[in-house]
Amino acid sequence: MTAQQRIVVGLSGGVDSAVTAYLLKQQGHEVIGIFMKNWEDDDDSGYCSSNIDFVDAAAVADVIGIEIEHVNFAAEYRDRVFAEFLREYQAGRTPNPDILCNAEIKFKAFLDHAMRLGAEKIATGHYARVRLNAATGRHELLKGLDPSKDQSYFLHRLNQAQLSKTLFPVGELHKTEVRRIAAEIGLPNAKKKDSTGICFIGERPFREFLNRYISHEPGPIQDDHGRTIGQHVGLSFYTLGQRQGLGIGGLKAKGAALKAIQAKGLRGAGEHQPWFVARKDMATNTLWVVQGHDHPWLLSPALDAADASWCAGVPPAPGDYAAKTRYRQTDAACRLTLASPGAFSLRFPQPQWAVTPGQSAVLYDGEVCLGGGVIRTEAASHP
Repeated sequence: MTAQQRIVVGLSGGVDSAVTAYLLKQQGHEVIGIFMKNWEDDDDSGYCSSNIDFVDAAAVADVIGIEIEHVNFAAEYRDRVFAEFLREYQAGRTPNPDILCNAEIKFKAFLDHAMRLGAEKIATGHYARVRLNAATGRHELLKGLDPSKDQSYFLHRLNQAQLSKTLFPVGELHKTEVRRIAAEIGLPNAKKKDSTGICFIGERPFREFLNRYISHEPGPIQDDHGRTIGQHVGLSFYTLGQRQGLGIGGLKAKGAALKAIQAKGLRGAGEHQPWFVARKDMATNTLWVVQGHDHPWLLSPALDAADASWCAGVPPAPGDYAAKTRYRQTDAACRLTLASPGAFSLRFPQPQWAVTPGQSAVLYDGEVCLGGGVIRTEAASHP
């Protein structure tokens, strides 16, 4: 990469994007900071502090010595990301808004804006890397070097045009090194806590937040023996594998139910084992739950995915790869079968836990993220 490029950095107010801007400035580039405001509903609440984040971003820009611009993408976020987020929840699925947010806002609306400013590249504080494959002439999305912070899962929908214009400087570093650099150069946000909330919406009570936007109807909670053991507050508020917030306590198995559980070889024979959400039946408005982390209903040997997006622009050849069906999951060996250009199936030698419709199945070939799709169905033992 030649020196003195104009690079627009998405400054979020966090330490990763701050160090990104600093590193690029040190390399001699002309760096411009952009702060994206993408959420306006109740933005004065304690949960969504974009004003505080902007103050932090502006302070960072001042220390580094770069310009910063405040840009409002709230309309684009609501139309392209939040509307789809609500549709998926209303349908009983569990979407990942960060993935759609990256594809539609950070690397589309933001990228377009940066290009209008005459930028040659954009940069963000994501823990991932981009490499040009000389043999194929294509840009590859790689995992970040810090395995505990790798964010390629959230970036798997980026295409060749987006990857060719994007830099991820902190993807070459470990988080501890990023924190060290921030402290060394006196960044005001060097010790700021990482955000973990919904992309641009912040860390707020999720059920209370979702309750404002989607309809819901209470219904029965049933276990794997058909017993009604409680009532849910609306299927949209639950996700497969969920353990907390079920409100059903440690129901003991007795009699025939106990024998059935013992026959399945589940540890603890059902005595005080935690409950997990195993299935959501939209047709009957029933939430099915099971006891024990390793219950067969929570394990899936295969899945089908749709709305596929491949970084190379074309699907990989059918065959053996690794996949993640949720963020922070260890890569799982799988076999890829292509159903159509936009759909695929994965089969796992080792069944995967709580494979969740609406989440993304992301494919890897070693350190290269190939792309992925949205999980539509999972093959598991269900009622």
